[in-house]
Amino acid sequence: MLNITKNTIRGRFEGEHFNSIRTVNEKKYSRVLLKLLAALSLMGLITMFLPWTQNVRARGNVTTLKPEQRPQTIHNIIAGRIEKWYVKEGDFVHKGDTILFISEVKDDYFDPNLLLRTDQQLKAKELSVSSYMEKVKALDNQVDALLQTQQFRLSQAKNKLQQARLKITADSMDFEAAKINFSVAQEQLKRMEDLYTQGLKSLTDLETRRLQLQKTQAELISLESRLMSSKNELMNVQIELSSIVTDYRDKISKAESDKFTALSNMYDAEAIVTKLQNQYMNYSIRNDMYYITAPQDGYITKAIQSGIGETLKEGEEIVSIMPSDYELAVEMFIRPVDLPLMKVGKKVRIQFDGWPAVVFSGWPNLSYGTFGGKVVAVDNFISPNGRYRLLIAQDPGDNPWPSPVRPGAGADNMALLNDVPIWYELWRQINGFPPDYYTLPEAKPIAK
Repeated sequence: MLNITKNTIRGRFEGEHFNSIRTVNEKKYSRVLLKLLAALSLMGLITMFLPWTQNVRARGNVTTLKPEQRPQTIHNIIAGRIEKWYVKEGDFVHKGDTILFISEVKDDYFDPNLLLRTDQQLKAKELSVSSYMEKVKALDNQVDALLQTQQFRLSQAKNKLQQARLKITADSMDFEAAKINFSVAQEQLKRMEDLYTQGLKSLTDLETRRLQLQKTQAELISLESRLMSSKNELMNVQIELSSIVTDYRDKISKAESDKFTALSNMYDAEAIVTKLQNQYMNYSIRNDMYYITAPQDGYITKAIQSGIGETLKEGEEIVSIMPSDYELAVEMFIRPVDLPLMKVGKKVRIQFDGWPAVVFSGWPNLSYGTFGGKVVAVDNFISPNGRYRLLIAQDPGDNPWPSPVRPGAGADNMALLNDVPIWYELWRQINGFPPDYYTLPEAKPIAK
């Protein structure tokens, strides 16, 4: 009772007749409460010095460690119309199993014998290339034959040229001899005339000498004419030699021109052949694209397109598939202020949604139902949600993650930091200081 007045009720009535008053008057103050408070205070003081594990808590999602193990959508490469479904949602498919068959919607590919006709065009062009190659070989042989004939004709012309030169030499020598004979004949005629004047020779002898002079002069003129004819023949041979060179040069140039024309046509045909080969392979590959197959083993989770007869554009989503073989990981999103605390290899405790757990934030070793992980990647750029993403994989030194967990499930994550006393953690929280993330520099070895 509060002593707010000096008046008392003692002696004014007999309280022994009332159980409550009798119980209060008979009870004595005990030291139990004082001892309990002292024990609690001591325990609180001791607790203040217990270790506390600093941590950063954040939500996350279950995903897969490798990109190819994550859920994906299957797209059609070419435009088409849905003709037949081979799977339904929830089916398990192996790599290469047919999911959907589509038909052609572009008029460029309606011909059912498109591959056969393209192959026929390709073979025709290949034969054309072979024909041009044979023509080039024939023109090469023609050029070789012309070169050989030219050499033969030139050799003949050179021989005739040499013969003409030798003939000119012989004719000039005969002409010189005839000139000497003519001079001798003139001298003899002169002496004969002197002797006839003196009466020593008869007129018959004089006329004989005159006749001989005429014959010598006629022979001289004949030899001179033959010499001139030999010179003309030499000139004709020289002209013929030049004509042979010019004629065969024209013929060889024409053959080489035809050869280069054939080569140009052959190269054009080869370009068309290459284009047709590319076109044939494109058509062949396009025929295989009518059947849309599974890229890997997995489960069909959702049919994005449905029905029969619907048209699909190029690159449109058709179904989503979840790979059957995957390695779990957790995406953890932390605040920018906590980014300096994180690094690859940092240990993390994970509580999966739907998995029973008892969590003690500062004493992870006493928690139940949490699983260990390690940071394997830290994003260098902020995510659209304003936080940085960490990728966490299983810790091989801890218990394996539960098999019922599937990609897409939620998770509470605790990134473990330094161990500090509880009083220090309370003081840090009250003052709003960040956790300890400073590291001591490594000791350098002492040089001997």
